[in-house]
Amino acid sequence: MENKGNKVDKGDKKLTLKEKISYGLGDFGNGFMFDLGQAYLLQFYTDVVGIAASAAGGIFLFTKIFDAFMDPLAGTLIDSRKPDKHGKFRTVMFFSSILLAIMTVITFTNPAKTPGSKLIFAYATYMLWGLLYSFTNVPYGSLGSVITQNTQERTLLATFRQVGSSAALLITGVVFIPLVTLFGNPRIGYPIITAVMGFIGVCAFYTTYKNTTEVVIHDPKKEEKITPRTLANAIVHNRALLTLILMTIFSISAYNIKTAMIVYYCKYNLGNARLVAYVNFFTIGCAVAGVSFVPKLVKKFGKKKTTIIGFSMSVIADTINFLLPGTHFVIFIILAAIAFVGISIPNAITWAFVSDAIDYGEWKTGERREGITYSVFNFSRKIAQSIAGALAGVGLGVVGYVANAKQSAHALLGIKGLLLLYPAFALLMAAIVLGVLYNLSDAKFSEIIAELRSRKSSKE
Repeated sequence: MENKGNKVDKGDKKLTLKEKISYGLGDFGNGFMFDLGQAYLLQFYTDVVGIAASAAGGIFLFTKIFDAFMDPLAGTLIDSRKPDKHGKFRTVMFFSSILLAIMTVITFTNPAKTPGSKLIFAYATYMLWGLLYSFTNVPYGSLGSVITQNTQERTLLATFRQVGSSAALLITGVVFIPLVTLFGNPRIGYPIITAVMGFIGVCAFYTTYKNTTEVVIHDPKKEEKITPRTLANAIVHNRALLTLILMTIFSISAYNIKTAMIVYYCKYNLGNARLVAYVNFFTIGCAVAGVSFVPKLVKKFGKKKTTIIGFSMSVIADTINFLLPGTHFVIFIILAAIAFVGISIPNAITWAFVSDAIDYGEWKTGERREGITYSVFNFSRKIAQSIAGALAGVGLGVVGYVANAKQSAHALLGIKGLLLLYPAFALLMAAIVLGVLYNLSDAKFSEIIAELRSRKSSKE
């Protein structure tokens, strides 16, 4: 469908169910590549390739920091791109997803023989993976802000996105390790199953590409130049975005360390790595069901209060789970499910927050920067991911973790703390940041959208 510009304001359009599902499938596809790296790559490095846990943590720390700086680059290039008949974001998103799928498979291989060459291969492949992820995820995230400007529709879009993400995490969390073990040799099983997952991911991204339409079109002026100062201004003059960045550093680091450590907890604390499938099925399944209530909660309490409620649920459940003695599986999994539902609620709303921050930035500065705003926000996510990866790897080393061996009581307590105590602390900080700093209410946002439309009408 060809875009004609903004002569007729389509920003308030109601989206069809097909459009919402198709948009959510983008994060479903994303999860089939991203979740593998967050949940299983650390264990692949330590238990299959044989890289020391602290060194593996360093891989996540430094490559994610590099990756974080690639997001503003991707956003800058995409924002300066002249829209074609498919819009500005969809084409870049889809074709980058194909390359990302290929790179995901390569990342789960490591033919090197010496410790040094193993590290070099891991660093190089994960850095390239991160670069391609930026050019896939930045346009996908930006797409949500140009499909509609209706605040309720954006909340629904964000919910469908979180459902897609959670569904992918559920599937990969339940079937990935069992399928890999079918091959006997994990060096064969990992790349083959990753290739299957990557193919599913690309198909999902194609559905997003085919069935969504960009209706808010910004054609960049030829004289526009995007500089580091432009990126800094995108944060300094946008309190909503700054708050989201600070909140996300805490919330995403909590989420990622939780997904990375669950396989270690099941394998060593619970004594059976295959329990990962059961834990993921129950916790993520409950989260998918819980997220379906987000639109009603947002309608009743607003985005800010609903997000704080979700954080609070997770903090309380994880704290109780950590303080309980022993490793009773039923109690653990019930509390883990409550915590996962809690953390999934903010994750569902976050993308609506980001779309609102894009409009808020345009209202404050007169410049609409979808790609830059999203990439700056994604920068904070990558920093959070680097913190989680480093903390998981280095933390395992500090507590005395030894790969594929019986762990000491100190190491088991450390694994439990990384899984439960750090997420509880981080999410408490996220709730405080949002509660104190975020100043964009739903009513205020409606006023901002009305003023933006008035400005556009006066220019026509």
